[in-house]
Amino acid sequence: MSTHPLLLCARQELLLALRSRWTQTFAIVFAALSLAVAGSGYILSGGRGVQDFSRTGASLVQLVLLLVPLTALVIGVLSVAPDRGMTELLFSQPVARKTILWGKLLGLFAALAGAEALGFGAAGLVIFSQAGDQGLSGFLLLLGAAFALTLVFLALAAVLAVGSGGRRSRGLALALVVWFITVVLFDLGALGLASLLPSGAASRVLILTVLVNPVDAVRTGALLGIEGTAAFGSASLAFFRFTRGPTNAALLISFSLLAWIVVPSLVAGRRLRNADL
Repeated sequence: MSTHPLLLCARQELLLALRSRWTQTFAIVFAALSLAVAGSGYILSGGRGVQDFSRTGASLVQLVLLLVPLTALVIGVLSVAPDRGMTELLFSQPVARKTILWGKLLGLFAALAGAEALGFGAAGLVIFSQAGDQGLSGFLLLLGAAFALTLVFLALAAVLAVGSGGRRSRGLALALVVWFITVVLFDLGALGLASLLPSGAASRVLILTVLVNPVDAVRTGALLGIEGTAAFGSASLAFFRFTRGPTNAALLISFSLLAWIVVPSLVAGRRLRNADL
């Protein structure tokens, strides 16, 4: 029985990713940190035992926002921009270049999503055995948010890798710049700009940060699902007031993340089709 070339490419990339030390290291580190977060919250506050799902989920948000984008960018660039000889061989096959690219991204997503599920699953089993299932839905929502963030930054990694002309060093340097801007610099710049503007204009700037930056979109959606508005910062609160309710907020966040997945994937496919390999 024949198999679609997209699925063949995805399966091949999944096997390569599972054998990669990068993916294995990410799985081990993510699982270890998830378990550490689950058990450290009460210790830091002077208590004993394992945190419940709500507390662990809220504590894991920042870990997801820091580690998942960086890992997806690095592994994505390394995979999409392989050695020159391998690139020529791969894209000389009688398959559309965009099919090969999207198959590689699909396989990488499956590998990274499995690693993230392993980390969340290990922490979840410990939490369930010690603290019950209170807050489980928010914990699972955070896992879904991690999957969405993985897709977003894999799509961005594809754009960077294709735009680097097959040079890994340049692609990796650009990946680190993108990670630093989206995860660290963007919020600092937005808050600094908002502090200089009148309240109405400042609110609009903060609302845009949630919609324009996928990291902020995931942070807002995850915290909304885990703790409601209690844990919101200034940008998220401004966005929540603008949407006038959790349903509209969730729809806008979902649309923003979908756009961040689809548009870079299409751009990467288009640039790859016209690239001279």
